[in-house]
Amino acid sequence: MYYGEKLNAWTHLVGAVLALAGAIVLVVLAALDGDPWKVVSFSIYGTTLVLLYTFSALYHSFRGRAKEILQKLDHQGIYLLIAGSYTPFCLVSLRGPWGWSLFGTVWALALIGSLQEMRPKNDARILSLVIYVVMGWAVLVALVPLLEALGTDGFIWVAAGGLLYTVGIV
Repeated sequence: MYYGEKLNAWTHLVGAVLALAGAIVLVVLAALDGDPWKVVSFSIYGTTLVLLYTFSALYHSFRGRAKEILQKLDHQGIYLLIAGSYTPFCLVSLRGPWGWSLFGTVWALALIGSLQEMRPKNDARILSLVIYVVMGWAVLVALVPLLEALGTDGFIWVAAGGLLYTVGIV
């Protein structure tokens, strides 16, 4: 493993450990708050974040056939994290019909994207990018209810996160 890959593997492993620590804190705080919706949604978010970094650390740790297989998991982790990032907003902030509709949509897209990544010869990088962008900006259909639920400051943070995800694709 050359230096850059070793560095990627180690930094992503550190990311996985930090994600696990952060997820534990979020879930404990949610449990202390007594809100089962927060406990479930933060658990889902934390799990997807840990998986993303774990898959990426493994991908950057191997060569050859193992690396090819792990690359598929690495890409699947992106779909999972996008859907996982939506989950607290869908189940806690929006909850009702808007929340459940958005939750179902982004998780269905994550499943579709993950399945297409499993194809033996995945030459659908454009399709992957389209799914990533559609997932990332699907929130626009619930723009008004989300703005009402989060307020202006909260919404600005969500929009900034969406922009960063989009820039990360490029």
